[in-house]
Amino acid sequence: MPHHTPLIETIVAGIGLAFLLGALANRLRLSPLVGYLIAGVLVGPHTPGFVADQTLAPELAEIGVILLMFGVGLHFSIKDLMSVKAIAIPGALVQIAFATALGMALAWAMGWPAGAGLVFGLALSVASTVVLLRAMEERRMIETGRGRIAVGWLIVEDLAMVLALVLLPAVAGLLDDRGAGATSAGSQAILLALGITLAKVAGFVAVMLVVGRRLVPWILHHIAHTGSRELFRLSVLAIALGVAYGAAVLFGVSFALGAFFAGMVMSESDLSQQAAAEAMPLRDAFAVLFFVSVGMLFDPMIVLQNPLPMLAVLLIILVGKSAAALLIVLAFRHPMGTALTIAASLAQIGEFSFILAGLGVSLKLLPKEGQDLILAGAILSILANPLIFIAADRLGPRLERRAEPAPAEPAAPPPPEDDLPTTSLTDHAVIVGHGRVGSVISEAARQEGWPILVIEDRRDVVEGLRERGIDVIRGNAATPRVLAAANIGAARCLFVAIPNAFEAGQIVQQARAARADLDIFARAHSDAEVEHLHDCGATATVMGEREIALGMMARARDSKDKKLAAPSAAPASAADDATAA
Repeated sequence: MPHHTPLIETIVAGIGLAFLLGALANRLRLSPLVGYLIAGVLVGPHTPGFVADQTLAPELAEIGVILLMFGVGLHFSIKDLMSVKAIAIPGALVQIAFATALGMALAWAMGWPAGAGLVFGLALSVASTVVLLRAMEERRMIETGRGRIAVGWLIVEDLAMVLALVLLPAVAGLLDDRGAGATSAGSQAILLALGITLAKVAGFVAVMLVVGRRLVPWILHHIAHTGSRELFRLSVLAIALGVAYGAAVLFGVSFALGAFFAGMVMSESDLSQQAAAEAMPLRDAFAVLFFVSVGMLFDPMIVLQNPLPMLAVLLIILVGKSAAALLIVLAFRHPMGTALTIAASLAQIGEFSFILAGLGVSLKLLPKEGQDLILAGAILSILANPLIFIAADRLGPRLERRAEPAPAEPAAPPPPEDDLPTTSLTDHAVIVGHGRVGSVISEAARQEGWPILVIEDRRDVVEGLRERGIDVIRGNAATPRVLAAANIGAARCLFVAIPNAFEAGQIVQQARAARADLDIFARAHSDAEVEHLHDCGATATVMGEREIALGMMARARDSKDKKLAAPSAAPASAADDATAA
C-alpha cells in the first residue's frame, strides 16, 4: 500500500546516497564531504531522477547545525571565548568589511545596484560554521589555541550576520531604487532595529549566564542521579534543541548561537564529557543532511553560464578572504602556522550565506543570478577547502622554520601549542592525558620518585599542573612535534591514559616509530580495543572493566580471609563447606 512520506523519503535518500558517495570519496582519499555534496546535487531539482523535499531537507540540516554548535559549546568555555576576544572581534569585523567591499566591487562591475552589492558582499564574507568545525574536528584542533581563535572568529561573524538579517528588512527601502526619499524614516528604522537586536542578544546572553549557568548543570546532575542513561541522553538533546529554539523564538538569536551558549553553560557541569558523547551520534547524522541540503540548491549549469563571475566569486572566497585573515592574524603577532590555519578555515562560505541570499531575493535586493553565484561559490569552496587545509598544513612548518631567527625586538609570546621546545628531562615517564586515569598515574609515579611529563590539551588542567610545578606540554599527543618535544627518545616509558582508542592508537604508532624499545602502556574498554592497541605497538594494554572485576574479586577474597581469621569465625566444617561452595 503506497504512502506519501516525504520526510522518510528525504532522510533515506539523503543519508543513504551520502553514505555510498561518502564511502567512495574516502576510498579515493577525498574528504567524505565531497560525497555528501554530490549526493545533494543528485537528489536536487537540477538533476534528473528522484527529487528530495526541498523544504524538509534544510530544516533537518538545521538540527545538525544546532547539535554541532552545541558540541562546540561543550568544549569551549566562557574563559576560552574571552581569551581570544582581542583577536577574534577586530579580526572578524575587519575581514567581513574587506570581503564585503570585494563583493560590492564585483556586483558594481556586473551592473547591480548598491543594495544587491551589499547583500552579495555580506554573503561572501561569512564562513560556514559546519565546514570549519568538521575540519577542526578531523585535525583535533578545536581545543587548541588556533582552534579557539577560529571558532571565536566564527562566533563574531555569526553575531554580525544576525544583525545583518535583522537590519536588512529595515534598510531594504533605502538600498533599492525606490528608497531615495525615505532617508530620515529609514535612519530611524535602522537605529530602532539595531537597538532592538542588541537588546535581544544582550538579554539572551544575560539569561544564559545568570539563569542557564545554574539551571542547566543542576538538571543534568538531577537526571544523572536517576541512573537512567536513556533519560540523561534525552535531557541533553532536550536542552540543546530547546535552548536553540527558545533563543530564536524569544530573542531573535540564530539557532546556532543559541545551541552554542547552551553547550557553553553545560560545560560548567562535571557531566559535560558524557553529555558530548551522548549527543555525538545524532549530531553526525544530521550534519550529513546539512551538506546534502546544500548540494540540492546547486545548479551545475551556473558554472557554464557565468564562468567569469563564478571565477571572481571563487577568488574572493578562496584568496581575498584568506589573505585578509592571514594578514590580520600576523598583525596580531601570532605564528605563521596559526595564521595559515585561520586563513584556511575561512576559505569557504556556508549556511549564513544561503540565508542572506534567500532574504536578499525575497526583499528584491539581490537578483536570482546573485543567489546562484553564492550557492555555486559555496559548493566549490567547500569542495576546495580540504585541499586548502592540506596545503596550509604542509606550508606552515616550512614558513615557520624560515622565520625562526628572532627579530631585534621581542615578539609577543605565541599560543602554548605553537611553542614546543624539547624538554630537558631524561629517564622520565610521559603521561598522555591528565584525567581520572592520568592523574592517578602521575601521582603514583611521583611517589616512586620518577620524573614525569604530562601532555594535555585542556588549558585549565595545564595551568593547574604548572602551578604545582609539574612539567607539562599543552597540545595533542597525536601530533608528531608534540611527542618530539616530550623527548620520547630518552623517556623511561609512555602512559597513554586517554579513553579514545582510535586516537590512542595513533599516539602509540608514532611513539613506536620514534623509538622501537620504548615501554608503552595504554588503556582500553573492550577486547577489540586491546587488540587494536597491541597491533599499533603497545607493550601492554589495561582494560578497565576487566581490572575492575579482578579488583572486586580480590577485595571479596580479602574480606573472606579476614572473616575466617577472626576469633568469631565459623567452625572449621562450616568454613570448609563455604570454601567448597
